[in-house]
Amino acid sequence: MAQKDASLTTAMAKESSNRAKRPNGNPNVNAKVQDYSSQGVTDNDIFMLPGSDFQLLGFLTAVAALVRLFRIYQPSSVVFDEVHFGGFASKYIKGRFFMDVHPPLAKLLLTLAGWLAGFDGEFDFKDIGKDYVEPGVPYVAMRLLPALMGVMTIPTIFLTLKATGCRTMTAAMGAGLLIFENGLLTQSRLILLDSPLIIFTAFTALAWTCFTNQHELGPSKAFDASWWFWLIATGLGLGATVSVKWVGLFTIAWVGSLTVVQLWVLLGDTTAVPPRKWFKHFLARFFCLVVIPLTFYLGLFAIHFICLVNPGDGDGFMSSEFQATLNSKAMQDVPADVVLGSRVSIRHHNTHGGYLHSHNHMYPTGSKQQQITLYPHKDENNIWLLENQTQPEGPDGPIVGRNAWDTGEPIPVRDGTVLRLYHFVTDRRLHSHDVRPPVSEADWQNEVSAYGYEGFEGDANDYFRVEIVKSLSDGAAAKERVRTIETKFRLIHIMTGCALFSHKVKLPDWGFDQQEVTCAKQGTRPNSIWYIEQNEHPLLGTDAEKVNYKNPGFIGKFWELQKVMWTTNAGLVESHAWDSRPPSWPVLKRGINFWGKDRRQIYLIGNPIIWWSSTAAICVYLAFKAISILRWQRGFKDYDNINFKRFDYEIGSTVLGWAFHYFPFFLMQRQLFLHHYFPALYFAIIVLCQVYDFVTNRISAFGLKDRPAIGRSGVAAFLAVSIVVFTLYAPLSYGNQWTQGACNRVKLFERWDFDCSVFPIEWSHYALESPSAGNTAQTAAPVAQELNDKKSQEVNVTPQPASEPSVSRVEKVEYRDQDGNILNEKQVKELEGKVSFETRYETRTRVIDAEGKEVADGAVGAEGVAPPHPDVERLPETAVDESEDDGRAYPATASPEKDIGKEKSVEKADDGRPRPASEPQEATG
Repeated sequence: MAQKDASLTTAMAKESSNRAKRPNGNPNVNAKVQDYSSQGVTDNDIFMLPGSDFQLLGFLTAVAALVRLFRIYQPSSVVFDEVHFGGFASKYIKGRFFMDVHPPLAKLLLTLAGWLAGFDGEFDFKDIGKDYVEPGVPYVAMRLLPALMGVMTIPTIFLTLKATGCRTMTAAMGAGLLIFENGLLTQSRLILLDSPLIIFTAFTALAWTCFTNQHELGPSKAFDASWWFWLIATGLGLGATVSVKWVGLFTIAWVGSLTVVQLWVLLGDTTAVPPRKWFKHFLARFFCLVVIPLTFYLGLFAIHFICLVNPGDGDGFMSSEFQATLNSKAMQDVPADVVLGSRVSIRHHNTHGGYLHSHNHMYPTGSKQQQITLYPHKDENNIWLLENQTQPEGPDGPIVGRNAWDTGEPIPVRDGTVLRLYHFVTDRRLHSHDVRPPVSEADWQNEVSAYGYEGFEGDANDYFRVEIVKSLSDGAAAKERVRTIETKFRLIHIMTGCALFSHKVKLPDWGFDQQEVTCAKQGTRPNSIWYIEQNEHPLLGTDAEKVNYKNPGFIGKFWELQKVMWTTNAGLVESHAWDSRPPSWPVLKRGINFWGKDRRQIYLIGNPIIWWSSTAAICVYLAFKAISILRWQRGFKDYDNINFKRFDYEIGSTVLGWAFHYFPFFLMQRQLFLHHYFPALYFAIIVLCQVYDFVTNRISAFGLKDRPAIGRSGVAAFLAVSIVVFTLYAPLSYGNQWTQGACNRVKLFERWDFDCSVFPIEWSHYALESPSAGNTAQTAAPVAQELNDKKSQEVNVTPQPASEPSVSRVEKVEYRDQDGNILNEKQVKELEGKVSFETRYETRTRVIDAEGKEVADGAVGAEGVAPPHPDVERLPETAVDESEDDGRAYPATASPEKDIGKEKSVEKADDGRPRPASEPQEATG
């Protein structure tokens, strides 16, 4: 039994390592050979296809171009994630640094397409539905790039199927299914990243399939030109795929696992592959499949950094060292030694939230003393004077005033020095006491305020002890005394023992959404660490030792950005109006609303015939594999049959690709959407075609191998049905005109929540109406509400003339489970106390006539706008909306009025602005 179990773990490897050839062309006869060539394999060189195949390939590509490019100018306004990816193009052109959770390749290509078409970066893509035409945005050229990439997937899948050994008719079927797949069509016609991801994934699959074919032909093909070409092409494909989205890591895992199988088989061939040659195989694969993709990936980020040289709304994510590499963010060298009387700016070490800051505004609760916050921009309100516990002595007694420390010998600030921090602008000192903060009202946190007035001596609650964190301080001197930038320290409040602390919690509007500062007794140590960035003192002249931020270099910046991307991506955990979970994807339970306007709608949904049949093909293989394992365990010799083995290995390799691109999403807690299944769908379609080809062309038991007409008829019939279904849902893919009746007829499930009421009852209504750019309304899914909020309330808005439909807004409560299923009252009561319900507010506009009947809302010019999609840039807590004045261009001032203006620049964006729907709050301590 142990021997059988060991054989089972290498079932796939056995196919590749079976040392048998086909004598006299008989595919079912085993003959021992002395190399690793696989039985039943022929040279499927795609460069040697007959001319008729290339003619058919050209025809299919032309059809794909017609389908993908049809009315690509429609709609002529911003759609869904074009808000983000079009906006990134603007930032690339202007060189403004931004942070996105995806690598830069696709965004750079979209920028290049727009730049070549004359895009100047002035259009901000700020709102879904914002018009492209009037400002002259070359949006068609930018959409052409993903559209053409979508077109290229058709010849790619055709050649991939030919490389696996499928008939031309089967390859044509695969290309046809890809052409008329509604979801892939919709995604490839917009300024989005998924079309580049799919084409690079498809190219990688093609290159690897061709390389595998060369490998399985045996030692005679190893290391020849074709072998090297396809191996290098696979490496480039892997580099490109992972440089679009990190989903490319799944492609790397797929290729890597099959590479391990190949190397394991080679290791067992002691005759044809001596140790020296095995290491040659290993090094060739390591260079092509590891070094080339990694170099490609690094090169893309080098270009990314070259393009983004100016500060932008993403630099708040990055460290001070990183920010110092951006234009206007760099600072002059500053004195290294910090002494009593130094005018300093103090920066928080852990959150990159900004500078210790105060302004002439009071807390509305608690002590009602002056606010202390973290502020992300350089400002005179960040300047603090470091004072001793007592004033220096002069000939006539203590010297008073803020300039008391400007004479005499400089006294360095050392570990253990007790300080008072005097706010230079408002003449108040940093202060803490046993009062709960206004936001984080935890017992272990005290309020921090600014207290006093000019000439006031202060009290003991102003005293803070410097505690140098030696493990984080750079250099021996920085561990003994406070040095600018180099020393990391804590400020311990003498009276209460708490540490000056900040975390990623924002103050409300009265605090201008700046980051909260408290004094914590039990806070996490990293959140209580600070350092000095600016340092100025009259006694520290030009000859004083100077320091500055260390340049992190390319590798340092690259690695820091990868960590920030990973953390931000993992933080996208809040619910979203159109999210879905992996179990629902293969059966197409739910789509995504992209856009709605002028009685038209774009809704991302796949062709159900293609989705369901490809999922069925996956299930067929899994059932086959389960049965074959059981039969193998019982001693049956099924694997002696060549077609049986080839079916298992060839289709199994593709199913493995599907699995690697599907199952990892089950481990993710972040927001997920239907389009995340697209790479897996591509592999599923290949599996469908492979299964069909084996049944109709390669397995004699079904009786179809000798009746090719039946196989061709099956292809024609299946494509015909797919095309018919494609046309039924095409209005949702293209944003074409449609009617309520036609919409309702193809709405097979309630979970397909595209809104048929936005379409008119009759086609003639389109001729009677002109497109409107008026009011917008979200055609969003119903949402969950708190259990105790069960009342429905109708609120009337501005009355309409009697002859016109009227608009009403209804606050409606519905409960849904994690899959979007509506729960009835009985189910809700059963769940009460067992689960928690999250509240999500969404808006849907109802238009009713004078008789109270609901009608389509297009008559009043309503515009349905899909909610924003969060699978993109998430703004940092301290980010500034680029469309507003951030105050950086003006000189700093102590004027409260101007201070308010600058601080309001970090207020949150209005709820109506498209932005990532979830900005998860991190742990606060």
